Amino acid sequence: MEEGISAIRNTFDIPERDIKTYSPLTLAFLGDSVFEIIVRSIVVAGRNVSPSRLHNASAHIVKAASQRRIVEAIEGDLTEDEADVFRRGRNAKSYTHAKNASVSDYRMATGFETLLGYLYLLKKDDRILELVKMGLERTGLLSDKTGDFEEKNHA
Repeated sequence: MEEGISAIRNTFDIPERDIKTYSPLTLAFLGDSVFEIIVRSIVVAGRNVSPSRLHNASAHIVKAASQRRIVEAIEGDLTEDEADVFRRGRNAKSYTHAKNASVSDYRMATGFETLLGYLYLLKKDDRILELVKMGLERTGLLSDKTGDFEEKNHA
C-alpha cells in the first residue's frame, strides 16, 4: 500500500489532471486541508486533551499570520518552480479574506496553501513535509503551542 497523503488520490481513483488547469485558489483550497491535517497530526500526537485545547493549539499554527511567518522562513529554500507557484497564489484575486487576518497575511497564507496544494497534486509528499517541518522549526511555532500542552498536561 502506498504511504503518504497522496494515497487518497489512488484509493478513490481520482483521475490525474494537468496541474496547469487548476486555478491558484483551487490549489489553495486543497493546500489548506493538507496543512491542516499535518498540523492536527502534530498537535494530537499522543495527547489526550479536550478537543477545544487541540483546536486552540492547531488554530494558532494554521492562522494566516503564522503561515506568513512560515513562508518568510522558507522562501529562500523554494525552488524556482515552487516560488512561481507561491507567487501565483499570493497574487490571486480572492473576493474573500479571513476575518482575523490582515490582507497581507491572508495573501501570503494563500500563496503558501497554493504551494502545498500544488505539491500534493504532484504527489510530492516528502517535499511538503520537508517545507512544513523547516518552517515550523525556524519559526518556533511548534514550541509556542504544543510545548505548553505538555507542561499543562503533566502539571
